[in-house]
Amino acid sequence: MRKPVIAGNWKLYKTKDEALALIEELAPLVAGVDNVEVVVAPVFTVLPALPAALAGTSISLAAQDVFWEEEGAFTGEVSPRMLLDAGASHVIIGHSERRQYFGETDQTVNKKIKAALKGALVPIFCIGETLEAREAGDTFKVLERQVQGGLEGLSETQLAPVIIAYEPVWAIGTGKVATDEQAQEAHAFVRGVVAKMFGQAAADKVRILYGGSVKPDNVKGLMSCADIDGALVGGASLKGASFASIVRFGE
Repeated sequence: MRKPVIAGNWKLYKTKDEALALIEELAPLVAGVDNVEVVVAPVFTVLPALPAALAGTSISLAAQDVFWEEEGAFTGEVSPRMLLDAGASHVIIGHSERRQYFGETDQTVNKKIKAALKGALVPIFCIGETLEAREAGDTFKVLERQVQGGLEGLSETQLAPVIIAYEPVWAIGTGKVATDEQAQEAHAFVRGVVAKMFGQAAADKVRILYGGSVKPDNVKGLMSCADIDGALVGGASLKGASFASIVRFGE
């Protein structure tokens, strides 16, 4: 019922030429895959160079962040209209690195999600607890606050395109991965929070991705869980072969 999404977050890697080389490697490896949505998220400066390279493929283009105003005196920011102009169809919002290093809050995430939707971009809305929160038994409390804060004020219609990505912060880039059971428990809880806000029917349609050291050798187990609808992939998305192997998890 829910089409899986495998999204590659390239973070602060890949110049234009390196990105084009990666797409050249990746595109043939995922050609013919029509049962999975594939998304890549390069840095802002690379976005305009990729649509031509992606033409004829089923790979979509995402930005890694967005600002909530269309234009104005906001030095260093990029608006939804500008991302669309650069060829993006999706945008990552609220990644834990933005929350940790750049002052992102549930309130700014909410403004960005609303702006992205208004600008016809698909938000990939990131949530996840720190190691301290998990060890203190606060995982569900944190996830509930983040989901409610990020989706506050949205209608059921606005929710429909939103993709949620659960990334336990302690598993990002550390090599540690939540067990399949831990991930499924968190995803089921998040879907429950969405159901409380928007109703069960809407929650059943929302795609929830897992992120945090996803690799070819652990993706199958994660994807076998009932409430895991894909992956937000970091390091393993920087090489065509490893990312393609994750995209083709069902083969």
